[in-house]
Amino acid sequence: MSEQKTKVYFVPGMAAGKEIFKNISLPEDRYEFHVLEWLIPEKNESIEDYARRMAARVEGDNIVLGGVSFGGVVAQEMARFVEPRKLIIISSVKTPEELPLRLKLAGKTGAYKLMPTRMMLSADDLTKFSIGPRSKKRLKLYQTFLHVRDKRYLDWAIKNMVRWQQKEPYRKVIHIHGDKDIIFPIKNINDCVVLEGGTHIMLLDKGKQVSEKLLKAIEE
Repeated sequence: MSEQKTKVYFVPGMAAGKEIFKNISLPEDRYEFHVLEWLIPEKNESIEDYARRMAARVEGDNIVLGGVSFGGVVAQEMARFVEPRKLIIISSVKTPEELPLRLKLAGKTGAYKLMPTRMMLSADDLTKFSIGPRSKKRLKLYQTFLHVRDKRYLDWAIKNMVRWQQKEPYRKVIHIHGDKDIIFPIKNINDCVVLEGGTHIMLLDKGKQVSEKLLKAIEE
């Protein structure tokens, strides 16, 4: 009788779809990789209630749960409802204390409300907000994978990124982070597995190395 495969569920980065995982590979004889694509938030929905709805799509026991960037924040909220065997975040933060100063100030002052999300629905600004003002090549590469252009979702996601209230890191979280990440600079990050040369879009341009670290995190 064949051994049952471990289900691995991941939430993509802000506004991104499943395509950002195209270069991530786990042994297919042992793992089923599932991407939990974004839902559109209800009006005034809390991140807790949103996470509960996302968690309802997770099936099975002894699962691995993860997320990328803002998806890592949502995955940590989801962990309260699904109790994963492993929780793994990539290019993300474990508490608001790991956010850069500009995002902390945006949350405290309410400056995030001034973000022109209606304009961002079809402009390069969404890509720049998601990964930072890097080379045109990287911007074009990542923009291809940003599919969630709903204004309600963008307003909700930006608000909950900069006003996240988690006080202590989730007890079992494993954090994989690139040392060249300019959205969440590594100088602010504690207790992580470092990928040298990794940027905020290392899923795309360092997929093999990320896959190796992800597999090691799952199996160790």
